[in-house]
Amino acid sequence: MDNCIDREIILWNEKSNQSLTHSLIGEEPLSIRIQGKPYSVIMRTPGDEIPHVAGFCLAEGIVDTPDDFGSIGYCDDTDTNVVTVTLNESRRDTIHLILERRNFISQTSCGLCGKEIVQDLYQAVHPLTDDTKISIKTALDLLKKLSDHQPLRERTSASHAAAIYNPDFRLLSVAEDVGRHNALDKAIGKLFLNRTLATASILVLSSRISFELVQKAARARIPIILAISRPTSLAVELASQLNITLAALAKKSGLYTFCNEHRLKR
Repeated sequence: MDNCIDREIILWNEKSNQSLTHSLIGEEPLSIRIQGKPYSVIMRTPGDEIPHVAGFCLAEGIVDTPDDFGSIGYCDDTDTNVVTVTLNESRRDTIHLILERRNFISQTSCGLCGKEIVQDLYQAVHPLTDDTKISIKTALDLLKKLSDHQPLRERTSASHAAAIYNPDFRLLSVAEDVGRHNALDKAIGKLFLNRTLATASILVLSSRISFELVQKAARARIPIILAISRPTSLAVELASQLNITLAALAKKSGLYTFCNEHRLKR
């Protein structure tokens, strides 16, 4: 699927202006329905809808394993903008409160203060015990190579990416999307549906690290997050409590480590 649309634009500069063709990244709404009811609408780049929704459901706590799904698929074979999810009976009984308070954790505008959010997530996600180690040089190499996996960014300069590696630094999954949360859900969802998520150890992001991205990594049990941009204060607070290592590129060279530096080595 080509997720870009070419459009004629005008380039202005100090001396002249000229017409040229520029590729724009696609963006469309994705409606997620759970047990026949609307749960969320997400603006995203079309593609990988089923893994996207699977990763989203894992992050939201709707499912813990692929076996929790009764089914997951398109509402209509010709409409990829609506994905429907059914849950098996035992899972429905377990998470009925989550379904009733949909978007409680996933929305940053939920009205809760930062401390309450962290406490709520801390109760829902146990701290990680994984002791994967990575050298600073390897971490920097993974960050610098992220652009190699961003064809949409190369064409549009408008996408985010998430890449997931195993402890041997083998690339397991990668995804691009107009939204950084969507890219991560897609990358995680691919591994989740393939039942290989347990091998994931390192997450590399093109964006800043927000508390939602830490939440998604924690639900996927990924202990190391590396990013091109910096984390927010709430992301560091949550990652500190969940024993997740956060690091980002330094301005000129090197790596800033914000918490749980014990997984990084020289």
